[in-house]
Amino acid sequence: MKTNHFISPKYYIIDNMKALITGISGQDGYFLSRLLFKKGYEIHGVIRRNSSMSNGTLALLPEEIRKNIIIHYGDLTDAGFFAKLLGQEKPEELYHLAAQSFVGYSFQNPASTYDVNISGTLNIVNAVKDYSPSTKMYFAATSEMFGQPENTPQNEETPLKPRSPYAVSKLAGYWTTKTYREAYDLFISNGILFNHESEVRGPEFVTRKISLNVAKIVHGSKEPLELGNLNARKDWGYAKDYVYGMWQMLQQARSDDFILGTGELHTVREFVGEAFKVAGINITWEGRDINEIGKSDDGKIFVRVNKKFFRPLESDNYLADYNKAKRDLKWEPTTKFHDLVRIMVKSDVENSVL
Repeated sequence: MKTNHFISPKYYIIDNMKALITGISGQDGYFLSRLLFKKGYEIHGVIRRNSSMSNGTLALLPEEIRKNIIIHYGDLTDAGFFAKLLGQEKPEELYHLAAQSFVGYSFQNPASTYDVNISGTLNIVNAVKDYSPSTKMYFAATSEMFGQPENTPQNEETPLKPRSPYAVSKLAGYWTTKTYREAYDLFISNGILFNHESEVRGPEFVTRKISLNVAKIVHGSKEPLELGNLNARKDWGYAKDYVYGMWQMLQQARSDDFILGTGELHTVREFVGEAFKVAGINITWEGRDINEIGKSDDGKIFVRVNKKFFRPLESDNYLADYNKAKRDLKWEPTTKFHDLVRIMVKSDVENSVL
């Protein structure tokens, strides 16, 4: 990838705007990079240097996009790094997507989750305040902050009651950005995003775990898919739709907080059934709770429940009321649930091997 600042003039569409993306190597960074490149931005991305020099989903981008992304290797927890970077680049827009974002891991290692998600966010907003106060910033909050909501659907006024170290850390970041926005008159918008998935979602997340395992079974695997709580209900959308909403938030005259979601609830069981249907396999459910299994029409067991995949505290019943985003951003999800599942399964069937 290039380390200079040249991008061919033919791609300048929005006055050569400069955007900095933390977490550019993740799912949302992938789709956001594609969107901003199409709009003519000069794109900078922050990646934490690792021993394998892996650039995550950036490796999946078309070469014409990848070669024009300027990479800065650094660590969210290094305040000096971000102070220098913001002072040097002064981007018009900053998308803070980087985080330890896997709920299950946050129970195993809460200290690391807090360090990255809380201290890292604090370092970034301090750098914006001190070195680039005109930068418009987006912070990736999460519906997990609602915990086990008493009221459904949830909007921007719904009480926040997190039930995992990950959700607690995101709530801290959310309130940090709101406090800095009001105290220092900074443009910082929070996106309270409900579950958004895609064909480049990390394999540790349940939706991608499902699509990958369905693909393996299609290719001949005999190992059943093992999952936790099949009754967990989520509001699932397509990540490509959601990054467009992120971008729209930073095109407004004033910063604010917005919920993005679909307004539809589906269980993990529904996702599994729909995923196998895409592969031409009908699943019938037998048993209850920990003994529930999913069988094909010819009697093969393709799904089992494994207690080790249950969370210590379940958080579900999330249903987005995205009317504010619809009204102020003119944003709506365009990808339906069954289309999302089809996109993910077909991609993994085409690209996966045993």
